[in-house]
Amino acid sequence: MTASASTSEPLEDMAAGQAPVRGFLHRPSSATIGALVLTHGAGGNCTAPLLVALANAFAARGLAVLRCDLPYRQARRTGPPHPGTAARDRAGLIRAAHVLRRSFPGRLAVGGQSYGGRQATMAAAEEPQMADALLLLSYPLHPPGRADQLRTGHFPDLRTPALFAHGSMDPFGSLAELEAARRLIPVRTSLVAVDGAGHGLGKGAKAGSPSPDTIARVVDAFLAFAADAKVAHDG
Repeated sequence: MTASASTSEPLEDMAAGQAPVRGFLHRPSSATIGALVLTHGAGGNCTAPLLVALANAFAARGLAVLRCDLPYRQARRTGPPHPGTAARDRAGLIRAAHVLRRSFPGRLAVGGQSYGGRQATMAAAEEPQMADALLLLSYPLHPPGRADQLRTGHFPDLRTPALFAHGSMDPFGSLAELEAARRLIPVRTSLVAVDGAGHGLGKGAKAGSPSPDTIARVVDAFLAFAADAKVAHDG
């Protein structure tokens, strides 16, 4: 079933000397069961169709969701991030998680598409208390055509359970490569494999919008994954 669009409101938290937080907050219409920070890939922003669709669907299931622009995107409307901005982007994600925790106590997850997911894993490796679970959408294992340049050096340092959603036609990493990468992570991981999907999780190598069925699969899988993580943590 496709979730109807939730109500979103602008959210901005600027504090002197700290990474800025800016985006859109989706409040659930029912009782809040947790919260989720979602951010974007290197060439996009928080209005990416995948993030909007997921935010609506998660809010319909009781999660408060913040779609946020990373600091580099707040500074420049277009273009990819520069290598020197990555640390500040991670600081922005950590602050976004802290901001959301203040308003929505309880379990909190952080996730992102491509570059955003990569920075989420690196931030979690640096600060394990940032999130209780990670949602990694089209994780960029390596640049297209350069399988030797893996972006997994920090995976053994992760202590946060992570669910990956990945297309079988993603040029940034095959499903087989992702399975090998998951084995580097010393805590629980899971995978939602989307047959025939590219980097945007839409069907086809260049499709940017995922189907409602894909959104539903990711939401169902992640809610179950996060619930299991909570049981393991509490036990």
